[in-house]
Amino acid sequence: MSCDAVAFSAMLWLASTSATPAPQTGPAASPPPSVAGEPLFVDIVSRAGRLKSETESYEKASLDGDVKGLGGFAAFETDIAKLSDLDMQGHVELAQRGTDGDLKCILKGISQDLPVKLKALEDAADAKDRLDALKDMSYLLRDNVEVITSPPIPTV
Repeated sequence: MSCDAVAFSAMLWLASTSATPAPQTGPAASPPPSVAGEPLFVDIVSRAGRLKSETESYEKASLDGDVKGLGGFAAFETDIAKLSDLDMQGHVELAQRGTDGDLKCILKGISQDLPVKLKALEDAADAKDRLDALKDMSYLLRDNVEVITSPPIPTV
């Protein structure tokens, strides 16, 4: 019998003979506190919502030329960078608290994805690629709002 077969057999035997822990009874886990009303997170939601609206207006504009020609695009770039920084600040704040693990990780991911989506928009070769990049940016900005404003889920 090969070593793999012996190890597999041992694993099955141990799994079938180990005691299963009794289900815990008691009060249901309470959800972590929401951060949606805190100033930093209110700012993030406000900025992401405004940038999502700008992104949607860019989607309706003519995308035949370079995106730098879109009205207010330089300010849009600056605002995306600021939002990315705020998302990272939110990540750091939650990490220091040691509380909301999911939101903490999501904010870090969004912070890292915003510059990538912006670069894809700037590098888009044609109108179709620019529209696809704008839609991706719009989805990310929507997610940025929703992850903060959605009620926290209790941890088990």
